[in-house]
Amino acid sequence: MFVQVRKTVVTAGNADKIVSRFNGEGIIEKQEGFIDSTVLVKKVVRGDEEVMVIVRWESEAHWKQWEKSDAHIAGHKANLGKPKPEYIVSSEGGLYEVKSVKKAATE
Repeated sequence: MFVQVRKTVVTAGNADKIVSRFNGEGIIEKQEGFIDSTVLVKKVVRGDEEVMVIVRWESEAHWKQWEKSDAHIAGHKANLGKPKPEYIVSSEGGLYEVKSVKKAATE
């Protein structure tokens, strides 16, 4: 399994804008090798908010296939040259190969 992680920090009150981008139906769910995506919002009392998006793929090859797909490239080209929204403080990502998974014991 292969995992793509993106952490985005936004100004207070704007986490839902990032969440909504990943909640709606999209094209990624139709890609071969796509397993699922999870969107997490860090619990904060005040100040900047953190949104973590985790996308799981069957393999690195499937992720690469998505990255090189016309649909993925077109989505990025549509935003080329546009400034990032003012509410985004920072964004960073990482790619991980899954080495171990534990599941709940069944009786």
